Amino acid sequence: MPRAGQRPRLVDVAERAAVSLATASRALAGRDGVSAEVADRIRRIARELGYVANPYARTLAGGASSTVGLIVHQVDDPYFSEIAGGVIQLAAEQGLLVQICQSGRDPDYELQQLRHLIAQRVGIILISGSGYDDPRVEAEARAELAAFQDHGGRVAAIGRHALGVDAVLPDNEAGGNALAHHLIDLGHRRITVAAGSAGLTTVADRLAGVSSALRQRGLPPADLAVVHGDFTRGGGRTVTEQILNEHPETTAIIALNDAMAMGVLSTLRSRRIPVPRRMSVVGFDDVSVAADLAPSLTTIRLPMTEMGRTALSLALKPRSARPRRRSTGHLLVVRDSTGPVPPA
Repeated sequence: MPRAGQRPRLVDVAERAAVSLATASRALAGRDGVSAEVADRIRRIARELGYVANPYARTLAGGASSTVGLIVHQVDDPYFSEIAGGVIQLAAEQGLLVQICQSGRDPDYELQQLRHLIAQRVGIILISGSGYDDPRVEAEARAELAAFQDHGGRVAAIGRHALGVDAVLPDNEAGGNALAHHLIDLGHRRITVAAGSAGLTTVADRLAGVSSALRQRGLPPADLAVVHGDFTRGGGRTVTEQILNEHPETTAIIALNDAMAMGVLSTLRSRRIPVPRRMSVVGFDDVSVAADLAPSLTTIRLPMTEMGRTALSLALKPRSARPRRRSTGHLLVVRDSTGPVPPA
């Protein structure tokens, strides 16, 4: 069996399956000479162990394909679908195909997806979505990507700080700062944040921006209520119920992405709480449907389609001695979901 921290080897798969190295190799390569039942068992064990058959050697020997592997957190989140749209646009212009994988914000599953893309000899890997604030969680992905690049692969990330690759970095802290200033200017002081899962760097950065705005306006950040949940519409609905039950004095909710903001608005509508007359709501990202919600959503605009194009364009460039960074900028878009603080 592999030791802790060691990449699983073919011999580990063979030992677990109680077959010879030659049989394990033939089964994983899809060659004849192994019964279907034994081959299925060997492939299942390889998946369980996280084994990938000599990925870098295969890439070098077989030649990288014209496929771009794109890993996103959630394919049905408009934020990621718009980023994917930008990647697909530029890929089509360059004669490349795009394979999209979903990690579900699970770093272990993300690592598995990454290894499968390498095994399939993709030429470029793009990773989009928040990183994790525990550096140990990022270490394995960083090592895989470094080895992939050393063997000729190209890599870029969107929204990741610590992978050691070219990156497009959303203006998260400044955007959170702008949202809080907007609500304070409207008279709101009882503000609650509908935050995504703790441990995501995007959540930490956007929260830092909100807290810095309170300090800049002479308000104690300790008074800011923060409720964590899934970074999804369902998470937004659940968090809003908790806010209404535990923080009934709240007059404004900052949702740290638009998906959560949609869930917030849904719950407020079902509870017959008028927006913005009783509760103001803001989001973050400005996905394409944000303007069409009822009420239309005040949010921070990020250039998501362009972020996808920029990430791929970085990966298409020759590798630089030091990772390149591209900031997105941001724009506060004020719509109908925010208004003056309601009378006491």
